[in-house]
Amino acid sequence: MSTKRTIFRNPALPYLLLAPQMAITVVFFLWPAGQAIYQSFLREDAFGFKTTFVGLANYKRLFSDPVYLNSAYVTVIFAVSVAALSMGLALLFAVAVDRMIKSAQTYTTLLVWPYAVAPAVAGVLWWFIFNQTIGIIPFLLRQVGYNFSQTSSATDAMILVVIAASWKQISYNFLFFLAGLQSIPTSLREAAAIDGSGPFKRFWTITFPLLSPTTFFLMVVNVVYTMFDTFGVIDSTTAGGPAQATNILVYKVYQDGYIGLNLGSSAAQSVILMLVVISLTVIQFRYIERRVEY
Repeated sequence: MSTKRTIFRNPALPYLLLAPQMAITVVFFLWPAGQAIYQSFLREDAFGFKTTFVGLANYKRLFSDPVYLNSAYVTVIFAVSVAALSMGLALLFAVAVDRMIKSAQTYTTLLVWPYAVAPAVAGVLWWFIFNQTIGIIPFLLRQVGYNFSQTSSATDAMILVVIAASWKQISYNFLFFLAGLQSIPTSLREAAAIDGSGPFKRFWTITFPLLSPTTFFLMVVNVVYTMFDTFGVIDSTTAGGPAQATNILVYKVYQDGYIGLNLGSSAAQSVILMLVVISLTVIQFRYIERRVEY
């Protein structure tokens, strides 16, 4: 298969077309990232009057800090839970819509709407739903003898933030799963049905294996989402509580840097988060390259 090459008569035109995007990348990513890396080697007082170069001391202190290690553990639990719940429900909805004929477009539109909601708004919405005084969910749970309290129970608080963050991300996952399902040749599933395979067997032996590239891509995207885009959800629902039970890494960066004014430690934490995301991105591209080669 041949590919077309675009030839620019003016050699400066490609650079002019790339200039706006490069400017945005430099101003909003490279420059802040460079500042964070530089600041992670410094220690400043709360008023910024004195700055001391401390090398790797900020990083060493983090990995011996039980509060930071707890935040890392909470982040892992939160990321796995959100990815599993949002991807599982999205796949279920995508399979259901893929089987529809007449009303598929309507259901797709309705399922995509929550993605337009800001994370903070989603957090406030679910905070009202799970509010102990006016929320419908705690009222229903009290009828069966369970007293839901996100302000005193670490498990209940985690359930709240996981549901709020997952609800926001289901729409995104749904679109990719639906596109992946519609790209699978119908003849494969029809041939399996003729051979006597049931719906569940066809899904686990044909459909789901063919969705593995989409599943891996969404898994990486969802983990990155939980590490950065869920700040608004945490801040508007539990604010990291109770007792650091929902204090994920990105929220701890905010607490230490903006509230505690410990800029060196906060910068070191942000650098670690950046390295984690870069590592996940590299793994994802390696996986895609191998799939293309095969």
